[in-house]
Amino acid sequence: MSDESDNGPSSKINRRDFLSSAALPVAAALAPSAVLAQERRRSPSAARDKIRVGIIGAGGIVGSTHIPGLRRMPGVEIVAVANRSLESSQRAADEFKIARAYADWEQLLGAKDIDAVLIGTWPYMHRDLTLAALDSGRHVLCQARMANNAAQAREMLAASQRHSNLVCQLVPTSGSYRIDRALQSLLAGGAIGDVLSVEVQMLQRGFADFGGELDWRHDARFSGINVLNAGGTYESAMRWLGPGNRVMAKTRVQIPTRRDEQGTTRAATIPDHVEVLYELGNGAPVHMKFSETTGLSRGNDIWIFGSEGTIRVDHEQNIFLGSRSDKELTAHPNPPEAQARHRVEEEFINAIRGIEPVTLNTFDIGVKYMEWTEAIYRSAASGTVVNLPLAV
Repeated sequence: MSDESDNGPSSKINRRDFLSSAALPVAAALAPSAVLAQERRRSPSAARDKIRVGIIGAGGIVGSTHIPGLRRMPGVEIVAVANRSLESSQRAADEFKIARAYADWEQLLGAKDIDAVLIGTWPYMHRDLTLAALDSGRHVLCQARMANNAAQAREMLAASQRHSNLVCQLVPTSGSYRIDRALQSLLAGGAIGDVLSVEVQMLQRGFADFGGELDWRHDARFSGINVLNAGGTYESAMRWLGPGNRVMAKTRVQIPTRRDEQGTTRAATIPDHVEVLYELGNGAPVHMKFSETTGLSRGNDIWIFGSEGTIRVDHEQNIFLGSRSDKELTAHPNPPEAQARHRVEEEFINAIRGIEPVTLNTFDIGVKYMEWTEAIYRSAASGTVVNLPLAV
């Protein structure tokens, strides 16, 4: 993917330095539970402080994952909820046994007894809610995807820096927890030598659903530039390989119309098939493919090719490894007790109490995956290479 007309050749990077630096931001989040427990024991008084949380947007993942996760933390109380209407808020309050329901988020932020806000809305509200919550003195835990576009993501990062006394966290993609530690260990340990190229495909196995449902992920009004699971996949890849640059992309809307909630046929503008080629810091090319229209495909698949070996992750997240002396790949052990786990709410509350820093995910990481996602759109529209970080 080199192009002499751009910013010139990338400098040669030592593989161990490159991979170990890529792993640093998530080291704490992926640390063994015994180490985390030791860290928690260091601040017994902070652990007793009551933290009162308000929820804006109590949807599916908030109810199934974040509310139980927050309630598992000692001294945490969910005191209020606001959805798009008072009726919806009251239903959520009744379902999750939350004391107060508000007609809108402004009323919730006007309450005096809320220390932190969980933002569970679609991306189109993330920037406005984050800025308002920070300005009102509340810590923020925000659902992925970070924002509608990279500019909004940078606004959120700037606001978090202005309010450095407040904790800001993005919910990370959980799709790679099972393999994160194992891949980081293999790559940082030199199991396959220098990374030469990477192939990633995230494909749905069903056939194209022409005239299917137009949900928020297909609607740019609510999802912005976020496309399929591209941003989340890049976020995971950064954990193993570090950030990339020099993005080239081809996108296509295979299903041009879909039906909205009222059954009205509307144009679908967010691509449902995406191919991306970009470079790692050492110049190695990465090819990623995302699609909702690949009937009977192999589904998800990851290949990392090195100078001395190869890693493959299959659609069930089994890891296979082979070296120069091998004739084929063999299963690599990845016992459950060695795998990372979901601990977003735990990390958020611990960060508020000063027990540990936020690692998965910081707003800096969110800006990186939003800029990469926007680079896909820019490259597909222009047919040219787009360099990262994006020019502001």
